[in-house]
Amino acid sequence: MRDGKDANTLDFYASEAEAYASRGQEASGARLQSFMSLLPPGGRVLELGCGAGQDSEALLAQGFDVIPTDGSPELAAQAERRLGRPVAVLLFEELAEHEAFDGIWANACLLHVPRAALPAMIARVHAALKPAGVFYASFKAGEQDGRDRFGRYFNYPSPEWLRGAYGAGRWSRLDIDEETGSGYDREPTDWLHVTAFKMP
Repeated sequence: MRDGKDANTLDFYASEAEAYASRGQEASGARLQSFMSLLPPGGRVLELGCGAGQDSEALLAQGFDVIPTDGSPELAAQAERRLGRPVAVLLFEELAEHEAFDGIWANACLLHVPRAALPAMIARVHAALKPAGVFYASFKAGEQDGRDRFGRYFNYPSPEWLRGAYGAGRWSRLDIDEETGSGYDREPTDWLHVTAFKMP
């Protein structure tokens, strides 16, 4: 791994992009609705790791100014077909905006960032948010990083570890919810859902 990227994980999404995007995944339901309710009408939203584009599609349908991105060129192309608009290829460590977004949505994507690189990545997100902006991300819970059966890297944090990575003093509020579910591998998974509010 270098510069926050993992070649095996990117290779997986390159080779599986069409299957991954065509599996009929729906938008993120109640959590996405909750996120949208925290934003100003028509607010500017950055989606990191948009995958097939279903969450950006839902945000656009509600009138938000959405910038969909993905680190995989192959997945970005799939999302473009769905959305009918450009999807930027953006690796997490390339985010360099300053106070540009009312919200940043990062569903099941920052879980691939190497543990050592995650605090700096979250600092980039913090810088890119406007004052009082909202940041949502989800992670597969655990105690140490590792790989799944597809060879994808996961940082597998605990709630306590995540609070340290986020930097508690940086946010006016930091909520972490725990939930049992699954993912692309269909394995039982403990998920952590993090909503962070930037200081006004």
